[in-house]
Amino acid sequence: MRETVADFLAYLELERNLSANTVAAYARDLADFENFLREAGIASFEEVGPEEIMSFLAELRARGLSARSVARKLSALKTFYRYLELERGLARNPLLLVEGPKLPRTLPKVLTVEEVERLIKAPDLSTPQGLRDRAMLETLYATGMRVSELVRLTFAQLNLSAGFVRVYGKGAKERLIPLGDLAREYLERYLREARPILSQGRDTPFVFLNRHGQPLTRQRFWQIIKDYARRVGITSEISPHVLRHSFATHLLERGADLRAVQMMLGHASLATTQIYTHLDVGNLRAVHEKHHPRG
Repeated sequence: MRETVADFLAYLELERNLSANTVAAYARDLADFENFLREAGIASFEEVGPEEIMSFLAELRARGLSARSVARKLSALKTFYRYLELERGLARNPLLLVEGPKLPRTLPKVLTVEEVERLIKAPDLSTPQGLRDRAMLETLYATGMRVSELVRLTFAQLNLSAGFVRVYGKGAKERLIPLGDLAREYLERYLREARPILSQGRDTPFVFLNRHGQPLTRQRFWQIIKDYARRVGITSEISPHVLRHSFATHLLERGADLRAVQMMLGHASLATTQIYTHLDVGNLRAVHEKHHPRG
C-alpha cells in the first residue's frame, strides 16, 4: 500500500503540479486511512468496499474531527481512488455512492476598507523590514494572491512598467493580475531602498527576503500580519487569507465583474468565487433603492 501511495503522491506533484503543501496534506490523509485499514486487517486498497469507507468516516467522527476535516479526508480518498481507476485499472470504486457530511455554508471573514487602510499603513517605513512589509501588504491587497504565491514571488513574475504580476497558482495555472499604482509604488521603493540591504549581496530570484537574505516564509508573514493587526487595534480574526477575502469582497461591492474577480483569484470554478457576493442588509437596501423602479 505504501508503494501505491508513493506513486500517487508523485503523480500529484509531477502530473497535477500540486504544491508541496497540498501533496503533504494528501500524504497525511492517506496515512491515516492506511493505518485504519491495517488495524482492520485489510492488506490492499482493492479490498476496500463502501462499508470500510463508512467505518473509517465513523471513526474520524468518533475521534472528534469536525465535519469539514472529515469532508477533506473524504475528498482526498475520492481523488486517490479515481487515480487508482484511471492509472491502475481498479475495477470497483468504493466511494462512488459515498456522500460526505453536510457542511454549513460559511461566509469568508473580511476586513472593512478602513481596517485594511490601518493595517497597510502600520509598518515603519524607516526600516528595511518595514518597507518590505508595506510592499507585501500593498501587493497582497492589490492582487488577492495567496500567501504562498506572495512569498514565492520572483523577479521574473513582475512587470512593474506595465503594472502587472504573473502568478502561478494551484496546479501551476498561470494568471495575470494588475498591481495598481500604490502597490507598484511601494514595490519599486522596496526594491530600490530596502531589498539591497536585506539581500546582503546574495543572488536570489525571490522578491521578498528576511533579514538573513532568505525568502520570507508563509508562517513568518502570517505572524507579521497578526502583529500589525494587534498594533492598530484590529480585534477580528486576521490572516493573509483574510486580505485575499477582503480584496475580492471590496471589488465586488464596488461593481467588479464576478468573472474578472474569478480570474484574478485563480478559482477554477465560478461557484467558488460566488461566495464573495454576500452583502449586508444595508448594501442590499441601497442597491434596491438605487435600481428598483419603485425603490
